Parts: sequence; structure tokens; C-alpha cells
Amino acid sequence: MNSYSTAARTHHASHDELIIENVALVKRIAQHLAARLPSSVDIDDLMQAGMVGLLEAAGNFDAGRGASFETYAGIRIRGAMLDDIRKHDWTPRSVHHKYRQVAEAINAIEHETAQPAQPAEVANRLGISLDEYHRILADSASSRLFSLEETIEEPGGRPAPSSAMRTPEQELDRTQFKGRLASAIDALPERERLVLSLYYEQELNLKEIGAVLDVTESRVCQIHGQAVTRLRAAMQRTDGAEDHG
Repeated sequence: MNSYSTAARTHHASHDELIIENVALVKRIAQHLAARLPSSVDIDDLMQAGMVGLLEAAGNFDAGRGASFETYAGIRIRGAMLDDIRKHDWTPRSVHHKYRQVAEAINAIEHETAQPAQPAEVANRLGISLDEYHRILADSASSRLFSLEETIEEPGGRPAPSSAMRTPEQELDRTQFKGRLASAIDALPERERLVLSLYYEQELNLKEIGAVLDVTESRVCQIHGQAVTRLRAAMQRTDGAEDHG
């Protein structure tokens, strides 16, 4: 048997071993994401997408680059799951429509008063009850688990191009967008900033955040929805100001 055949067989065995040894990683990532998603999302579908990511990771992994396979595979697995979720957007159009209405109402109130819009003010502007307002926030919050930039920039839409696919103009726009977003986050009430940090940076789910803040999961959902909607309204105002500048 020649050395080429032996090397190929060794590579194949190593490839299979990487997959077998990391099936549990796929399950852990799927469970973590599922805790941040509506119950209508099937964890088996997440795992199936994650296995595709694991297979690609095993085929492309280069140990010479320094990163461990688990770290590399975790990124590819989670990315494959998120791509599958984006592809099969489960959120009804009515949720996106109501979310935009709330954002527009917040935008108008804060433009008029130069103060953070209060829930009762927004509900009154829309002609709905406070309970309905909180339901809209909860529905919109449950549909968002991607990066905060994607959440603000494209609610319910396709994600922005990856950095490798952006033109220089798109890269500049994204840098400016992130700068405006950082300023808008700084202007949020403290509790809303904390919830966003725990959700998007620490990747806690709403129940875990509730335990940290000692409030109910539904209250965290309301705070998250309020923060995201307030941010989007703020970004719309800065976009409008630039257009007229």
C-alpha cells in the first residue's frame, strides 16, 4: 500500500472522529438557541442544520491555524443554524408591521418631546391598550436573536452582507452605522442597556436575564422589546437628519 493511500485513510478516519466527538456540541448549541426562540421552532431542525455546519467544519479545519476544532466548529455550527432560521423566517408579517408602527410612534413622540417615549404615550398614540402594546413588544422580541446590528437594521429582513462580501462603500456605511448605534445605546435608560448587553453580548435567554434582574421573564421581554424599538426609532431619526443635512 503506498503512502498516499495510507495518508488518505488516516485523514478520513480523523475527519470521522472529529464529527463523532462533536455531535454533543451540536446538541448543546441547538438547545442554547432554542431557549431564545419561539416554541414553534423545532430543535431537531436546528440540530440538522448544525450537523451540516459540523460536517463543513470537519472538512475545512486546519489545525495549523492555532484555533481548537471545538472553537472553530462551534462558530460554523451556530452560523449554519442561524442561516437556516433566517431562511425559514417564522415571524408573521403582521408582527413586523406592528413593530414598525410602534417604532414610528416612538420616533414621533421623542422627536416632539426630546424625551424617552413612555409606554402609555406610545399606546395612546397608536390607539391601543397598554396590554396590547406589551404584546407587540413581546412578539417582536421573540423574533430577534441575531446580532443587534441586524435586529435594528433589518427587522424581519435578510441579514447584511458579510464583511468579506461588502464593497468599500458598504464597509464605510456599516462603520458609520455602528457608530450611530453605539451613541443610541448610550442614550438608553440603564436597565434597557443592561438587558441588551445580557441578551446580545452574554447570550443569556430571557428567563436567565429575569433571574439576574429579579423580574419575570415577560417583564424582561417587554424591556427588551422597548429597548430594540427605541433604538430603531433613534436610528431612523439619525438617518433622516443625515438625509436633510
